[in-house]
Amino acid sequence: IWMRGHEGAVSSVSVHGSGRYAISTSADTAQLWDLDTFQRKRKLNVRQSVGIQRVFFLPLGNTILSCFNDDSIFAWESDTLFCKYQLPVPDEGPRIHYKAFAVTRDGKILAAGGRSNLLHLWCLDTRQLLRVVQMPPKVRTVRQLEFLPDSFDGGASQTLGVLSQDGVMRFINIQTCKLLFNIGSHDDAITSATISPNGRHIVTIMDNGSLNIYSVQCLTQDYNKPPPSLVKVVSEGECSALTMKVKSEGVQRPAKNPGRRVKTKFLRPPAVPMTEDKENELPDGLNKKRLVTLLKAFGEYPAKYRMFVWRSLLRLPENHAAFSSLTDKGLHSAYLSIQERYPIKSHKLQRGLQRVLSALAHWAAIFGETDYLPLMAFPFVKLFQNNPLLCFEVVATTIVNWCQHWFEYFPNPPLNVLSMAENVLAHHDKELLQHLIDCGVTSQLYVWPLLETLFSEVLTRDEWLKLFDNVFSNHPAFLLVSVVSYVTCCRAPLLLCSHKEDFEYFFHHRNNLDVSSVIKETYRLMESTPADIHPRNMLDDFQPLTRGQYPVFNKYPTYIVEYQSQERERIRQQEVDYLRERQAVQELRAKAVQRQAEDEAWYTQQEILQQAEEKRRDILQQEESKLAEQRTRLTAMKRELKVKELQLMDAARRRFLKQQQDQRLTELHRLDEQIQRKKRFIPSFYFVCNVMVSICPLLSIMGCLCPQWGVYMYSTVYNGVSICTLLRLMGYLYVLYCI
Repeated sequence: IWMRGHEGAVSSVSVHGSGRYAISTSADTAQLWDLDTFQRKRKLNVRQSVGIQRVFFLPLGNTILSCFNDDSIFAWESDTLFCKYQLPVPDEGPRIHYKAFAVTRDGKILAAGGRSNLLHLWCLDTRQLLRVVQMPPKVRTVRQLEFLPDSFDGGASQTLGVLSQDGVMRFINIQTCKLLFNIGSHDDAITSATISPNGRHIVTIMDNGSLNIYSVQCLTQDYNKPPPSLVKVVSEGECSALTMKVKSEGVQRPAKNPGRRVKTKFLRPPAVPMTEDKENELPDGLNKKRLVTLLKAFGEYPAKYRMFVWRSLLRLPENHAAFSSLTDKGLHSAYLSIQERYPIKSHKLQRGLQRVLSALAHWAAIFGETDYLPLMAFPFVKLFQNNPLLCFEVVATTIVNWCQHWFEYFPNPPLNVLSMAENVLAHHDKELLQHLIDCGVTSQLYVWPLLETLFSEVLTRDEWLKLFDNVFSNHPAFLLVSVVSYVTCCRAPLLLCSHKEDFEYFFHHRNNLDVSSVIKETYRLMESTPADIHPRNMLDDFQPLTRGQYPVFNKYPTYIVEYQSQERERIRQQEVDYLRERQAVQELRAKAVQRQAEDEAWYTQQEILQQAEEKRRDILQQEESKLAEQRTRLTAMKRELKVKELQLMDAARRRFLKQQQDQRLTELHRLDEQIQRKKRFIPSFYFVCNVMVSICPLLSIMGCLCPQWGVYMYSTVYNGVSICTLLRLMGYLYVLYCI
């Protein structure tokens, strides 16, 4: 497929997170492409004096950043191409002439560098210059910037790789401005580099054409290191200025032998501090008791470390091989058409949800028959959309621990679990429970909608995250008690409802409620509920997923699931047969319609041909009548031409006769003139001739008497003729004239 439109060389290509759109950039233009149709949607043209450096999508959003040669940076909305904001061009200090850019995975920090040893760090939320980092003096030009992702940073990458003109890629911490490590050298220069999505490997293309792969874990001890204490008091004297220099102390370099082969040195993780209560020990050096204390103090975990804390609280095993075996089975038949039941605007989220649900269905057959599983899993899919393994294990851990006894009455709602919640509500608010009973509202209407969606329908994203910070930090009974707490906190509007439809609407839509009060009430109910009705005594303690292989999940009526699976397969097969038969019928119907259309077209064509034939006959008749009329006119014209021809011939004959007559008259006049001229010439000539004739005999006699005279007369020549000859000729002329 050819996507034409650029006149110059394409310098960069950026693909949207959904995989539907792409932006290609050249020196004079940037073009937005639709990858579904491979057609160009928009085109950005700029003046040649300005020039485009780079245009790219921001991660986790629909924002496009465009960077120009004058160091101006604009942010655009990708759907409407509306200009959202412009980053201010720094007035102070030398110009950097931006050439390289990098954005953190959460899309909040933009790093920009160019023909200088300075780096600008922009905060895209506040649209302010966050920090100016000064690289070592050896760096004169920045060629490439790459953020190194970390497992515990929540997408806010702190390590930035800077590839300079000397072929060395230096990795610095953008907060402390400490030089962590570097790769490459002047003799073994790096041309370009890229980092794996999980941040564990760095792939570089060297100047000599070789391809080097580096292990980040062997290069730095800071990789996958647990974050520091969540609470830190910073004094005013510790605040640094805007411009910070990169410190080169403690740079770790991989050892090289003469063959330039990297020696791998495995670093030991820091020792986990021993605590008195081993049950509260968590992976990565965290302590559950301290986390709960911190959680009760602040109400939630910091957003920056929430994913790290959740992974530790749930003790996720990260079974890559087991998860790959589940995903290799492909999409489950139950979720092939999930987009029809649960349409999602984002194609990436749609594919992620489909993938996680299929893995759950391959893990346990019941999850292919559970209708509410997409509603339960979608919040986690949206939260872990870049890591399907963690998403699957979080959902599986939630099902195993916080969804205990949910599937014992499958396909009906878990009546035993709903009875637990109803008993707690009856103990703490009998008036509200009696009102619900009087209105005909059961626990399937006010408890089950909150449980099957895990509060995702009634809470916003921030409220839901805050609630599940507390759910994952407490006993599995906390989720069930939080449902009762939500109901009791909403007792005032619920007591005003009297119709069943109002209750259904209430528990399926967001309400004006403070989630902090719900959490606070949940802790109160957890402590004040009697032991005989407390859900803690009926639910097992938290059990993490096993490492290596996932545990067997069979806590459901297998015969019902198998029967439903068989029925679903039978229905699917019947549906396939029906679709095949319908396809055959549609093909026959299409062929019949096609034949009918062809027949109608043939008859229509015949009618058209007949009409055309009649029309042509009319045209021929009209042409024949016109031809006859033209022939009549032609005959008349011939007659007129004949008459004119005769007239012309008569005129020509008369003109010829007149010309002959004039010629004769002219000739007669000429003859008359000759006669008159001759009449004037003849007497003189006649006299001369008579004289000459008279002289001739005399001359002859003189010639006879005097021979010398005669010789003289015959020998004297005038113009070649003798005198006697001339006299003789004149005599002859005279004789002829007389005759």
